[in-house]
Amino acid sequence: APNYHAADIDAACRLLADAGLRPQVMVDVSHANSSKQHRRQIEVAADLAQQIAAGDARIFGVMIESHLHEGRQDIVPGQPLAWGVSVTDACIGFEQTVPVLDGLAAAVRARRSARGDAQAGR
Repeated sequence: APNYHAADIDAACRLLADAGLRPQVMVDVSHANSSKQHRRQIEVAADLAQQIAAGDARIFGVMIESHLHEGRQDIVPGQPLAWGVSVTDACIGFEQTVPVLDGLAAAVRARRSARGDAQAGR
């Protein structure tokens, strides 16, 4: 089931803290969080970016299924593979990935700026 919403992050971090671990998470924007629809990763990442920009420092990273070109392909004996297309999970392409990363980077800058981090400009 999806586990990227603020309530899910709260629950995961509470479990980590209760176990004596650092309450920080890396979130997979693919798989169940995108309902295995690779293009939905963009929406999931945007939601996480909003949480980060709002100041949630517990989200320290994301995992994105990304490749040079969108989609996936099967390996079929005797058939050439399309260059830059995944043979495992369906991926967003590079052209889709760049704006996702830009949005996440802007969210981190906003979070740092709001906290007054010395590294806000980095």
